[in-house]
Amino acid sequence: MKILRFTFLIILIDQITKFFIKGFSLPVLNIHNPGLNYGEKHEILGSFLRITFVENPGMAFGINLGISSKLFLSLFSIVASIGILLYMYKVRNEGFMFRFSLALILAGAVGNLIDRVFYGVIYGYAPLFQGKVVDFIDIDFFDMNLFGAIYDRWPIFNVADMAVSIGVILLIFFSTKEKAAEAQITNDTNESVLSESNHTTTISEEENKKEDNPDVSPETTGDRTKGNPDEPGYSQEI
Repeated sequence: MKILRFTFLIILIDQITKFFIKGFSLPVLNIHNPGLNYGEKHEILGSFLRITFVENPGMAFGINLGISSKLFLSLFSIVASIGILLYMYKVRNEGFMFRFSLALILAGAVGNLIDRVFYGVIYGYAPLFQGKVVDFIDIDFFDMNLFGAIYDRWPIFNVADMAVSIGVILLIFFSTKEKAAEAQITNDTNESVLSESNHTTTISEEENKKEDNPDVSPETTGDRTKGNPDEPGYSQEI
Protein backbone atom coordinates (compact mmCIF):
# COMPACT_ATOMS: atom_id res chain seq x y z
CA MET A 1 0.00 0.00 0.00
CA LYS A 2 1.55 3.26 -1.16
CA ILE A 3 -0.13 5.18 1.66
CA LEU A 4 2.30 3.49 4.09
CA ARG A 5 5.07 5.65 2.63
CA PHE A 6 3.66 8.52 4.67
CA THR A 7 3.67 6.30 7.76
CA PHE A 8 7.34 5.38 7.30
CA LEU A 9 8.28 9.00 6.59
CA ILE A 10 6.62 10.30 9.76
CA ILE A 11 8.16 7.52 11.87
CA LEU A 12 11.57 8.42 10.44
CA ILE A 13 11.12 12.13 11.21
CA ASP A 14 9.86 11.30 14.70
CA GLN A 15 12.83 9.08 15.53
CA ILE A 16 15.45 11.42 14.04
CA THR A 17 14.16 14.36 16.08
CA LYS A 18 14.11 12.23 19.24
CA PHE A 19 17.67 11.00 18.69
CA PHE A 20 18.85 14.58 18.27
CA ILE A 21 17.12 15.54 21.52
CA LYS A 22 18.14 12.46 23.47
CA GLY A 23 21.59 12.21 21.92
CA PHE A 24 23.32 9.50 19.88
CA SER A 25 26.74 8.31 18.84
CA LEU A 26 27.96 6.74 15.57
CA PRO A 27 31.66 5.90 16.08
CA VAL A 28 31.96 4.43 12.59
CA LEU A 29 31.15 7.83 11.11
CA ASN A 30 32.85 9.69 13.96
CA ILE A 31 29.55 11.36 14.85
CA HIS A 32 28.68 12.15 18.45
CA ASN A 33 25.67 14.17 19.51
CA PRO A 34 25.41 14.65 23.29
CA GLY A 35 21.77 15.72 23.06
CA LEU A 36 20.07 17.88 25.68
CA ASN A 37 20.11 17.57 29.43
CA TYR A 38 16.83 16.55 30.99
CA GLY A 39 14.68 19.67 31.40
CA GLU A 40 16.94 21.79 29.19
CA LYS A 41 15.04 24.51 27.28
CA HIS A 42 15.76 26.40 24.07
CA GLU A 43 13.48 29.17 22.83
CA ILE A 44 12.45 29.03 19.18
CA LEU A 45 9.72 31.71 19.07
CA GLY A 46 10.31 33.33 22.41
CA SER A 47 8.41 31.68 25.25
CA PHE A 48 5.57 30.72 22.91
CA LEU A 49 7.50 27.86 21.24
CA ARG A 50 10.37 26.14 22.99
CA ILE A 51 12.35 22.93 22.74
CA THR A 52 12.21 21.35 26.19
CA PHE A 53 13.54 17.86 26.78
CA VAL A 54 11.42 15.65 29.03
CA GLU A 55 10.59 11.97 29.17
CA ASN A 56 7.48 10.18 30.34
CA PRO A 57 6.55 6.54 30.87
CA GLY A 58 2.89 7.12 30.07
CA MET A 59 0.67 8.32 27.27
CA ALA A 60 0.81 11.13 24.73
CA PHE A 61 1.45 14.77 25.72
CA GLY A 62 3.35 13.79 28.85
CA ILE A 63 0.36 12.19 30.57
CA ASN A 64 1.81 9.80 33.15
CA LEU A 65 -0.38 6.93 34.33
CA GLY A 66 2.27 5.41 36.56
CA ILE A 67 5.15 2.95 36.21
CA SER A 68 2.85 -0.09 36.11
CA SER A 69 1.20 1.23 32.94
CA LYS A 70 4.36 0.93 30.80
CA LEU A 71 4.01 -2.72 29.86
CA PHE A 72 0.25 -2.41 29.29
CA LEU A 73 0.70 0.62 27.03
CA SER A 74 3.44 -1.10 25.05
CA LEU A 75 1.39 -4.25 24.48
CA PHE A 76 -1.72 -2.22 23.72
CA SER A 77 0.21 -0.13 21.19
CA ILE A 78 1.43 -3.28 19.43
CA VAL A 79 -2.08 -4.73 19.18
CA ALA A 80 -3.53 -1.37 18.10
CA SER A 81 -0.85 -0.88 15.44
CA ILE A 82 -1.48 -4.34 13.97
CA GLY A 83 -5.22 -3.66 14.01
CA ILE A 84 -4.80 -0.33 12.22
CA LEU A 85 -2.52 -1.90 9.61
CA LEU A 86 -5.04 -4.68 8.88
CA TYR A 87 -7.86 -2.15 8.67
CA MET A 88 -5.84 -0.01 6.26
CA TYR A 89 -5.52 -3.03 3.98
CA LYS A 90 -9.27 -3.61 4.22
CA VAL A 91 -10.07 -0.02 3.21
CA ARG A 92 -7.26 0.26 0.65
CA ASN A 93 -9.76 1.33 -2.03
CA GLU A 94 -11.33 4.10 0.05
CA GLY A 95 -10.64 7.84 -0.40
CA PHE A 96 -7.10 9.14 0.00
CA MET A 97 -7.73 11.43 2.99
CA PHE A 98 -9.49 8.67 4.92
CA ARG A 99 -6.50 6.34 4.40
CA PHE A 100 -4.05 9.18 5.06
CA SER A 101 -5.62 9.83 8.46
CA LEU A 102 -5.13 6.16 9.35
CA ALA A 103 -1.52 6.36 8.14
CA LEU A 104 -0.90 9.29 10.50
CA ILE A 105 -2.43 7.46 13.47
CA LEU A 106 -0.37 4.35 12.72
CA ALA A 107 2.82 6.40 12.43
CA GLY A 108 2.20 8.08 15.78
CA ALA A 109 1.43 4.80 17.51
CA VAL A 110 4.54 3.09 16.14
CA GLY A 111 6.75 6.14 16.80
CA ASN A 112 6.01 6.17 20.52
CA LEU A 113 5.98 2.37 20.65
CA ILE A 114 9.64 2.35 19.56
CA ASP A 115 10.47 4.58 22.53
CA ARG A 116 8.67 2.36 25.04
CA VAL A 117 10.03 -0.92 23.70
CA PHE A 118 13.64 -0.09 22.79
CA TYR A 119 14.84 3.18 24.33
CA GLY A 120 15.39 1.64 27.76
CA VAL A 121 17.76 -0.89 26.19
CA ILE A 122 19.39 1.53 23.73
CA TYR A 123 20.20 4.07 26.43
CA GLY A 124 20.82 1.49 29.14
CA TYR A 125 18.32 2.51 31.80
CA ALA A 126 15.58 -0.14 31.55
CA PRO A 127 14.72 -3.53 30.00
CA LEU A 128 12.53 -4.07 26.95
CA PHE A 129 9.04 -2.56 27.13
CA GLN A 130 10.09 -0.30 30.01
CA GLY A 131 11.43 2.67 28.04
CA LYS A 132 10.26 6.26 28.31
CA VAL A 133 8.80 8.39 25.52
CA VAL A 134 10.90 11.40 24.51
CA ASP A 135 8.95 14.68 24.35
CA PHE A 136 10.34 18.07 23.38
CA ILE A 137 7.81 20.37 21.64
CA ASP A 138 6.80 22.96 24.24
CA ILE A 139 4.03 25.42 23.33
CA ASP A 140 2.47 28.16 25.46
CA PHE A 141 -1.28 27.83 25.92
CA PHE A 142 -4.05 29.05 28.18
CA ASP A 143 -4.28 27.51 31.65
CA MET A 144 -6.22 24.26 31.77
CA ASN A 145 -7.05 21.37 34.08
CA LEU A 146 -6.23 17.94 32.65
CA PHE A 147 -6.61 14.73 34.67
CA GLY A 148 -6.49 16.68 37.90
CA ALA A 149 -3.31 18.59 36.98
CA ILE A 150 -3.25 22.31 36.18
CA TYR A 151 -1.17 23.29 33.14
CA ASP A 152 -0.11 26.83 32.26
CA ARG A 153 1.41 25.50 29.01
CA TRP A 154 0.31 22.80 26.60
CA PRO A 155 1.69 19.39 27.69
CA ILE A 156 5.05 18.81 26.01
CA PHE A 157 4.71 16.47 23.03
CA ASN A 158 6.57 15.04 20.04
CA VAL A 159 6.07 14.39 16.32
CA ALA A 160 4.33 11.06 16.95
CA ASP A 161 1.80 12.71 19.30
CA MET A 162 1.14 15.36 16.69
CA ALA A 163 0.60 12.72 13.98
CA VAL A 164 -1.95 10.85 16.11
CA SER A 165 -3.87 14.03 16.96
CA ILE A 166 -4.04 15.26 13.37
CA GLY A 167 -4.93 11.77 12.16
CA VAL A 168 -7.83 11.45 14.59
CA ILE A 169 -9.20 14.88 13.63
CA LEU A 170 -8.99 14.05 9.91
CA LEU A 171 -10.52 10.61 10.49
CA ILE A 172 -13.53 12.08 12.31
CA PHE A 173 -14.02 14.78 9.69
CA PHE A 174 -13.76 12.57 6.61
CA SER A 175 -15.69 9.68 8.18
CA THR A 176 -18.58 12.06 8.89
CA LYS A 177 -18.33 13.52 5.40
CA GLU A 178 -18.23 10.05 3.81
CA LYS A 179 -21.26 8.86 5.81
CA ALA A 180 -23.20 11.95 4.70
CA ALA A 181 -22.29 11.24 1.07
CA GLU A 182 -23.35 7.60 1.41
CA ALA A 183 -26.66 8.67 2.98
CA GLN A 184 -27.28 11.06 0.06
CA ILE A 185 -26.51 8.33 -2.48
CA THR A 186 -28.87 5.94 -0.69
CA ASN A 187 -31.60 8.58 -0.63
CA ASP A 188 -31.15 9.35 -4.33
CA THR A 189 -31.24 5.63 -5.14
CA ASN A 190 -34.45 5.13 -3.15
CA GLU A 191 -36.07 8.09 -4.90
CA SER A 192 -35.03 6.71 -8.28
CA VAL A 193 -36.44 3.26 -7.48
CA LEU A 194 -39.68 4.81 -6.22
CA SER A 195 -40.01 6.95 -9.34
CA GLU A 196 -39.40 3.94 -11.60
CA SER A 197 -41.96 1.93 -9.63
CA ASN A 198 -44.57 4.66 -10.01
CA HIS A 199 -43.87 4.91 -13.73
CA THR A 200 -44.26 1.14 -14.14
CA THR A 201 -47.53 1.21 -12.17
CA THR A 202 -48.91 3.99 -14.41
CA ILE A 203 -48.07 2.04 -17.59
CA SER A 204 -49.67 -1.08 -16.15
CA GLU A 205 -52.87 0.81 -15.28
CA GLU A 206 -53.07 2.24 -18.80
CA GLU A 207 -52.70 -1.23 -20.32
CA ASN A 208 -55.45 -2.58 -18.06
CA LYS A 209 -57.80 0.20 -19.19
CA LYS A 210 -57.14 -0.69 -22.84
CA GLU A 211 -57.99 -4.34 -22.15
CA ASP A 212 -61.26 -3.36 -20.42
CA ASN A 213 -62.29 -0.98 -23.27
CA PRO A 214 -61.13 -2.47 -26.62
CA ASP A 215 -61.45 -0.47 -29.86
CA VAL A 216 -64.76 -1.01 -31.71
CA SER A 217 -64.36 -2.24 -35.29
CA PRO A 218 -66.82 -3.49 -37.96
CA GLU A 219 -65.21 -6.93 -37.95
CA THR A 220 -65.59 -7.53 -34.18
CA THR A 221 -69.07 -6.02 -33.59
CA GLY A 222 -70.91 -7.45 -36.55
CA ASP A 223 -71.97 -3.95 -37.60
CA ARG A 224 -73.20 -4.32 -41.11
CA THR A 225 -73.98 -0.68 -41.76
CA LYS A 226 -70.60 -0.38 -43.38
CA GLY A 227 -68.71 -2.78 -45.48
CA ASN A 228 -68.72 -4.43 -48.85
CA PRO A 229 -72.15 -4.53 -50.57
CA ASP A 230 -71.28 -7.89 -52.14
CA GLU A 231 -70.84 -9.57 -48.76
CA PRO A 232 -73.78 -11.58 -47.32
CA GLY A 233 -75.85 -9.75 -44.83
CA TYR A 234 -74.96 -6.35 -46.14
CA SER A 235 -77.66 -3.80 -45.51
CA GLN A 236 -77.66 -0.15 -46.31
CA GLU A 237 -78.97 2.32 -43.81
CA ILE A 238 -81.67 4.61 -45.18
